[in-house]
Amino acid sequence: MIINTGQRTDIPAFYSKWFINRIREGFVLVRNPYYPSIVTKFILDPKVVDVIGFCTKNPRPMFPYLDEIKNFGQFWYVSITGFEKDLEPNVPPINQVIEDFKYLSNKVGKRAIGWRYTPIIVTKKYTKEYHIKMFEHIASELEGYTSLVAFGFVDLYPKLMKNHPEINDTDDETKIEIAKAFMETAKKHHMDLRLCSKEKWLKDYGVDVDGCMRINDYENSIDTSLDVKQKMEARKSYCACYLSNDIGSYNSCMHLCKYCYANGNENQIRKNYLNHDDNSPLLIGHLQKEDKVRQAKQESYKNGTITLF
Repeated sequence: MIINTGQRTDIPAFYSKWFINRIREGFVLVRNPYYPSIVTKFILDPKVVDVIGFCTKNPRPMFPYLDEIKNFGQFWYVSITGFEKDLEPNVPPINQVIEDFKYLSNKVGKRAIGWRYTPIIVTKKYTKEYHIKMFEHIASELEGYTSLVAFGFVDLYPKLMKNHPEINDTDDETKIEIAKAFMETAKKHHMDLRLCSKEKWLKDYGVDVDGCMRINDYENSIDTSLDVKQKMEARKSYCACYLSNDIGSYNSCMHLCKYCYANGNENQIRKNYLNHDDNSPLLIGHLQKEDKVRQAKQESYKNGTITLF
């Protein structure tokens, strides 16, 4: 099976010690975000967990523990956008994350790591030209360290519009210009470019819109084909990403990015963060008497070795 860690929060950045404690104990408990009294137990063992998917803006806190998870298959997405503190208050400086990306690539292999430039927010400060220039800069730095990059435009979720009404969508003409420039840059730096947002119509301009986290990405990262029994598509109308079995919790990422879909009220985020215990099997809080724990059905999806190229 595949375990995901990055759809609800940034575990490598803020909860790396907790995560490695879960690896050492061999299991993790995950509270259902919609039915909180329902808790799922996942066994964390390479015999049944074929790949762990990470998505982070700051992988560095996980570096001391990489050797402890080397027996697990891994696929990493590292987000590097170049926004400043007004949009990403607690994200490390871009040059640090670029160097950490290179370090991580050398540890896990370039086929086990991708770069995310998302979301694109166009403002008077972060203009179309700014994004095109920044994308070129980062791509030139990461050339040879990854062959995959995902980009996308901001999704205006209801809570985002409520919390940050100053963040707006951009017009279609600008999206087309950015997409064309990004395709040219990605090709120049030997990267496959994919869309990670709702603008599926960009397919008409040559953009790959079939999802940014696919089964074959996991397969390529471990050089093994996977016969996936359980399939869940996020945003089914326009995304083929495989995002099942996430062990994180919403409203717990302390990056506090203004555009985040997984965070809501900042007071709740800080409260949850303070309620975190590195020694708890749950990311936030502890097991309660009324909780109902169920064992997840787990099995290896490995089907056989695939060719490297």
